[in-house]
Amino acid sequence: MTKFLLSVHVLAAILAIGPITVAASMFPRYVRSPAVDGDGSDQARTAVLLHRVCRGYTVVGIAVPVFGVATGAQLGVLTDAWLLTSIVLTAAAAALLLLAILPGQQRLLVQPVGAASDADAGVAETARSAAARLAMVTGTFNLLWAVVVVLMIVRPGSTTGA
Repeated sequence: MTKFLLSVHVLAAILAIGPITVAASMFPRYVRSPAVDGDGSDQARTAVLLHRVCRGYTVVGIAVPVFGVATGAQLGVLTDAWLLTSIVLTAAAAALLLLAILPGQQRLLVQPVGAASDADAGVAETARSAAARLAMVTGTFNLLWAVVVVLMIVRPGSTTGA
């Protein structure tokens, strides 16, 4: 049963978290890049698609910690420091996604960077700044997941072997 739980946990992480990290990383570029076809519709459609990918895979991504905790319970490592640290980092990444990344993407879709007229340059600058902040928060989200992956592989202090 442990091998099954671990397999589902790893597959869920790859198939759910991977697309979120890629789509969220690409989103700021498409929301702030100049229009290729003159009206920005290609960039806008791509940004909407990337946001939908992030939202959809967030729901599927709930399986990652669920199967992770189940695997940890089967292995008897729920109180190990490496796993507790991973849980805290996963919670931090989830909070960033739910409280900053998804709402930030939604705000930028409502007021895209290129949508402001020349008379409203301040709004466009604010949107560009928001896109830059979103890129930074997304980078932090990705870094948190990278640290979790390393902790899952290295398992410092684990007695179950590496």
